[in-house]
Amino acid sequence: MTDRVSLDTHLQEVRRGTVVLGCLQILQTPGYGYKLLEELAQRGFTTDANTLYPLLRRLEKQGYLTSEWNTDEARPRKFYRTSDAGTSLATTLTAEWRSLSTAIASLTASEN
Repeated sequence: MTDRVSLDTHLQEVRRGTVVLGCLQILQTPGYGYKLLEELAQRGFTTDANTLYPLLRRLEKQGYLTSEWNTDEARPRKFYRTSDAGTSLATTLTAEWRSLSTAIASLTASEN
């Protein structure tokens, strides 16, 4: 059981930054939290609401997301959108991810 807990911890560490990048990319088109959870899951970035909502608030506080309430429907929803700073961050993170992916591939190339 300890091995599984350790594995889960390491996998969580690897995935943590990818959820940030996923949010910044997906929210180039405005969206609300629950729909974002679904979109992230469909694209392989499984996370839960207890992780996502604090992340959205943090990214907004840091200036990477903007938000506004939509009260047109029966249930008001807070819509988030990637800001210009968030778009720039997403571009930088994507380039870094590609670089790291190439580096990891070079480490494992001898295994193939």
